[in-house]
Amino acid sequence: MTRALPVLLVAAAVLAPPAHADGLRRWWRGDATEEYWDGPCEVKLESKRREFKREVKCKDGVGATWRGEWKREFRDGPCTVKVEATREELKEEVKCEGP
Repeated sequence: MTRALPVLLVAAAVLAPPAHADGLRRWWRGDATEEYWDGPCEVKLESKRREFKREVKCKDGVGATWRGEWKREFRDGPCTVKVEATREELKEEVKCEGP
């Protein structure tokens, strides 16, 4: 059993998805715009220096991974994150302070 624990920890680290697999880049540099489809949902990413915006639109809510309508605002280190969800759309905006 003692030998199995390190093996399980390594397997969990290798099989775990990357923290930013959804395209959210915490420390972007420069301007970039990207649009693509994720199943039935249209995804738009926009980044500027120290700002990031993601919009996900699912027609009639089909394919949406969020439920209900809600808003949330919180801090993530030097960044302020605002998330707003409706049945058809998810908007996420990140703005960072600092040098």
